[in-house]
Amino acid sequence: MATSLTDTRSSPPNEKGLLARIRIASTALSRAERQVAEFLLQKPHDALEMSIRVLAQACDVSEPTVARFSQSLGFDGFKSFKLAFAKSLATGIPYLHLDVNQADQVRDVLPKVFDRTIAALMEARNNANIPNFEAAVNLLARARRIECYGLGYSGALATDAQLKFFRFGIPTTVFCDAHLQAQSASLLNSDCVVVAFSRTGRTRDLIHSVQIAKNAGARVLVLCASGGPLADLADVHLSVDVEEDPDVYTPMTSRLAHLTYIDALAVAVTLLRGPAAIDMLEKVKSSISAKRVQQE
Repeated sequence: MATSLTDTRSSPPNEKGLLARIRIASTALSRAERQVAEFLLQKPHDALEMSIRVLAQACDVSEPTVARFSQSLGFDGFKSFKLAFAKSLATGIPYLHLDVNQADQVRDVLPKVFDRTIAALMEARNNANIPNFEAAVNLLARARRIECYGLGYSGALATDAQLKFFRFGIPTTVFCDAHLQAQSASLLNSDCVVVAFSRTGRTRDLIHSVQIAKNAGARVLVLCASGGPLADLADVHLSVDVEEDPDVYTPMTSRLAHLTYIDALAVAVTLLRGPAAIDMLEKVKSSISAKRVQQE
């Protein structure tokens, strides 16, 4: 068990997203240390007011256990951990331990889902790799053709990207079928960019389509979780590392993080392409103005 925590100890403590780090690391902690983690996740703001003695009593563990917990997260001791924990909460990230469970009333669902979504978006924002985002914007702005790939629920993300990106004036298509993806990917060249969406980055058919596109010479932008084989194929990878509620079997918060990235890419590419792109958006907007019922 100590071996599994080596990476956590050796990496420099990161004040941002400390709640998420605690939750991820909790599976490798001892049972007593896990009690500390669970208390911090459930009552983070209460813990801010506690000394190491009071926190240990609240968690029904010893003070040395709290100290070991702090060290397991990569800190010198409880004092440095508590300082980083306070700074992490000050970023405005709400509680992350907000899964809806059987004990909840219907009235609890809406605030919990909203709070978890806000927390996930804040976490994604704080962990965003800005150089990679800039590289993605440059890749899209230089493309002569853009193809958006996604399967299953990620197909909706690909469709949303196509609806945003075609307004650049760049030919943009979307394929949400594995067979069509593979066929189209084989016809691409170095002027083309494939934008692939996946929550896990481990969908076999999507990986296969992206590999075909790379073999044909296309550049690849991938939006998915870190560490998967799809991310390894990317020329540019935008990490969307969002923890999903384990009791919900459809993507929720990760989907919203992906959609936010799509919006940010669309805005940034428009700015990079300059006045001509702005004029194009105005044309698109005016073309549908007559289709709306005007307010009296």
